[in-house]
Amino acid sequence: MAKRTIVAMPGDGIGKAVLDETIRVLEAAGFEADYVEGDIGWEFWKKEGNPLPDRTIKLIEKHKVGLFGAITSKPKDEAFEELAPELKEKNLVYSSPIVGLRQHFGLDICARPCRTYKGNPLNFIRRGVGNEIEEPMVDVVIFRQNTEGLYGGVEWSNPPAQVYEAFMTHPKFAKNFGKTPKEEVSISTRIFTKKATERILRAAFEHAKKYGYKSVTLCEKPNVIRETSGMMYKMALAMQKNDFPEIELWNTNIDAQMMWLTKNPEDYGVIVAGNMFGDIVSDGFAGLIGGLGFACSAQINPDSGIGVFEPTHGSAPKYADYDVSIVNPIAMIESACMMLDFIEENEIAKKIRKAVAEVIEEGKIRTYDMMKMRGKADVIYNGAASTQQMADAIIEKF
Repeated sequence: MAKRTIVAMPGDGIGKAVLDETIRVLEAAGFEADYVEGDIGWEFWKKEGNPLPDRTIKLIEKHKVGLFGAITSKPKDEAFEELAPELKEKNLVYSSPIVGLRQHFGLDICARPCRTYKGNPLNFIRRGVGNEIEEPMVDVVIFRQNTEGLYGGVEWSNPPAQVYEAFMTHPKFAKNFGKTPKEEVSISTRIFTKKATERILRAAFEHAKKYGYKSVTLCEKPNVIRETSGMMYKMALAMQKNDFPEIELWNTNIDAQMMWLTKNPEDYGVIVAGNMFGDIVSDGFAGLIGGLGFACSAQINPDSGIGVFEPTHGSAPKYADYDVSIVNPIAMIESACMMLDFIEENEIAKKIRKAVAEVIEEGKIRTYDMMKMRGKADVIYNGAASTQQMADAIIEKF
């Protein structure tokens, strides 16, 4: 059987360090693949005016599966200032390449598991009856609609006349903003379509059914954002009734959910939300299992068979220049395990997850975040494991 080819996209900052160590873990676990590097990120924006070059898109079109490290994004004006001088007259506007990747390939289904590792010193704890310390086990999977909503990129500052006039036809816009000069108005849209909403809801329910979760929680704001959140809630009600009657449908508002997640996180199973609220609630639950060093994700298009897998942390550029990398690679390694599941290399994924769990529970090797240190270069000399040492410890468990 021919080796599979994986598009490896280090991106920016710490992306290369965590991706390199993850590939080393994959190889040690017995996963045989060829890796081709895809250019993506800030350096290509500065040099070429395009953080997502067409050559990278073609690689993913050809090979279908990508591992992605991390991305740096900066505000519009800062991005412009960092362009090469010869590009500044070309009216280029920076946009996130990972968002562009999702939209180009229709990677609208994003799954973000947040599961407790036994023995992780960063696990959430609370006080129970009689002041007893409790450590609830979190096992939540957030399904985030990945291509629409507030991240859809349909926005304007000083909107064109036809856009402004169209908004003025809405009574509430005319009443509340009609006296504001057009040049002082910025507009970002929140667009939901029935097709994409149906896909993310169905993916959430099917995951709950397949893996035995008792509930799907819709986390939106239908009492205020009545058209978009309201549509999603109505569709969820119909889908649960008609197709998944054995699974409970819970409905929470995003603001209340962020309060409740520290009261009873063990009660939740699968959560589904639009783009922005899914982003928020997944980071909230990630905080209960140790933070972004443990937060993995998959973004897939089931129709095309294309999947891109990435940790949800950022590029952390301040750590990228350290002589020895100190960052926690587990989120990237877990993202690679999601990739393995996607391509049906399930046994290798189980092998790696088991090794990760054993290292964490044993507690002999811990990165700086697990030791509750500030992320400075000297943490290595104070007992924290480097990125490479954590990968070594995982490999030793195979």
